[in-house]
Amino acid sequence: MLVIIAISSASIVSAGTGSVHPGPLSRADAFARAQALTALGKKMFFDPALSASGRQACSSCHDPRHAFGPASASPVEMGGPDLDQPGVRAVPSLRYLQAAPAFTEHFYDSEDEGDESVDNGPTGGLTWDGRVDHGKDQAKIPLLSPFEMANKDAGAVTAALRNSAYAGDIKAVFGQDVFDRPGDAFDAAAEALGTFEQSAADFYPYSSRYDAFLAGKATLSTRELHGRELFEDEKKGNCASCHLSEPANDGEPPQFTDFGLIAIAVPRNPAIPANADPAYADLGLCGPLRTDFHGRPEYCGLFKTPTLRNVALRQSFFHNGEFHTLRDAVAFYASRDTDPGRWYPKNAEGTVKKYDDLPKAYWGNLNQDPPFDGKKPGDKPALDDAEIDDIVAFLQTLTDADQVGH
Repeated sequence: MLVIIAISSASIVSAGTGSVHPGPLSRADAFARAQALTALGKKMFFDPALSASGRQACSSCHDPRHAFGPASASPVEMGGPDLDQPGVRAVPSLRYLQAAPAFTEHFYDSEDEGDESVDNGPTGGLTWDGRVDHGKDQAKIPLLSPFEMANKDAGAVTAALRNSAYAGDIKAVFGQDVFDRPGDAFDAAAEALGTFEQSAADFYPYSSRYDAFLAGKATLSTRELHGRELFEDEKKGNCASCHLSEPANDGEPPQFTDFGLIAIAVPRNPAIPANADPAYADLGLCGPLRTDFHGRPEYCGLFKTPTLRNVALRQSFFHNGEFHTLRDAVAFYASRDTDPGRWYPKNAEGTVKKYDDLPKAYWGNLNQDPPFDGKKPGDKPALDDAEIDDIVAFLQTLTDADQVGH
């Protein structure tokens, strides 16, 4: 890879400018630049020196042995200069983000996927609230977040890069004077990280047993096939309405997400320190981390629908990590409204404090499609225990081959 950088550096950097944004490149030069950026991004991803603590790399929370998600069951991770600052949301996996569309308030399905006349509402973007569209922009968030890698500013990141073992590689790609321009150096680091996170082998291998099944190269058990049927049945699990499970008409493998943002009222997690303040509420799309939709009550409580690929590897589920088993996550969908006392705490007088992490003013935003479907306490849930187990068995077929056994 260093040979590629050395050979191609003259064409990778814009002639005479040292700009991190090169002009038009030939196909060969574009490929060489992508390879160079991927190699650089990988080095940065595993480098704890890029954090204020000197002990936290991107890989600390996005463990490649756990599908680039967290290895722990903790609902949030610790960061900051002394690694003593808790986050506010569960760490998502970085796998299978390559197909996420840019955020839009009004998403219409392409004719390849469904009815183009239907407005599916807020869709796309990255992070739990869709607030950035590109990997390079997402990469900047943890580098500067006070409860993540906690760099003071772009200059602090640049200083760490200047002192890194791969500083020469950065200069070869982005110009010999790149460290004299902290803003450009910061952008360069983010671009390299974002490019690495587009690497097919690492981030979207499509190597699960379900992928092999779709290709006719593997079989599923009777239980797994039944779980798939329930997963896709609109009157049962109805999971596939958001977690798309069929290949697209062009043959693209299923992403197991529609990239939409919905409200499902996951119970409040008292293990998140921020939740000790009763006035604090994480409302997803309308804040507090995303700021452009403050004052838009119709968006409060909406969070991104994550892909279910590699979901069986997780030990904390949903945006706040409230559940710690895949079975509980599925069961919550089945009985959120038929047995709310199972999931939500009780008020002092003994009544169930339903939807306790979503202020009542926003209950109208809650998804009511099956399996919720207007059900009330005491109604029969859409899925029984055996059916939940079968769906879990199906979801376990979505683990990528390189992750099996971890």
